[in-house]
Amino acid sequence: MRHIKAAALLLLVTAAVSSPAWSQASFPSKPITLIVTTGPGASNDLEARMYGEKITRYSGQQVQVDYKPGAGTTIANNFIARSAPDGHTLGLFAGGFAASAALYESLPYDPIKDLAPVSLMSKRPTVIVANNNVPYKTIAEYLAYAKANPMAVNVATIGAGSSPHLNAEWLHSLNDSKVTYVHYKSAAALTPDLLAGRLHISYGTVATYASLVMAGKIRALGIGNAERSSLLAGVSTAQEQGIAGYDYASWIGVFAPGRTPAAVVAELGRLFGRVAREPDVIKALAAAGGGFAVGNTPEQFSKFVLEEIERYRRIARAANIKLEGGD
Repeated sequence: MRHIKAAALLLLVTAAVSSPAWSQASFPSKPITLIVTTGPGASNDLEARMYGEKITRYSGQQVQVDYKPGAGTTIANNFIARSAPDGHTLGLFAGGFAASAALYESLPYDPIKDLAPVSLMSKRPTVIVANNNVPYKTIAEYLAYAKANPMAVNVATIGAGSSPHLNAEWLHSLNDSKVTYVHYKSAAALTPDLLAGRLHISYGTVATYASLVMAGKIRALGIGNAERSSLLAGVSTAQEQGIAGYDYASWIGVFAPGRTPAAVVAELGRLFGRVAREPDVIKALAAAGGGFAVGNTPEQFSKFVLEEIERYRRIARAANIKLEGGD
């Protein structure tokens, strides 16, 4: 597994030293392609189209959305890593990027050197849900039950080594409790078993589960991230329930190829940051799933990505989670 050194932050922020002459007026000089890791119609796609419409207006160049789903986002990540480093081909990646970078022994790209963070565009609140028959009603009660009944709680994930899996491990490490994980390919695949009571717990975005919670079909035990969700305003967070330090939010960020000139990355960061400050974007994210617009700088996003990778590596080591392949 790759060791992330202090110098990695410098690699993430500065891209390549040798880069062609560049001026702000010359970029972008042609249409921009924004690659998403999911298919059409998914939340990532909707967010990409919203950003693309704004960037088109700001820059005068058309932003096109394209799709590279599959292989746990590796196909899309590798496509961006191998694209021309001129800022005209970008990737819209989610938190699974950091999980893959932390877990896989072998990837067809170097997540530190071959991809340049541009901006963290949004965070999405997460929720821990349960079927209605479980004897606990809060995250704190759930953890206490799991502690008293080792391996008795079935926790559904969207795949071994996925963000929900790793963040569930993080939560259970806080009180040294043990559960049984049941891995599915997607939230859509696990939901029928959760509703039927064959599964006890699932972790996911508020956007995924809010309608089921509000319909009374499943129970929300608590919000995973530090901020409450506007869609489930009455549901307290894990931190409010006394679980200090736990802050699991889903996120969406923009990446460029790793050797993209630093000035181009900076201009992209400025453009995407401007999108995140638009009132209609803030309102749309909140309405779509209680999301929070961020739009930070390449330097801030680089630091965030490295911290995410390191956190996932620590969780995986402690839980002895090992994945092979990645290509």
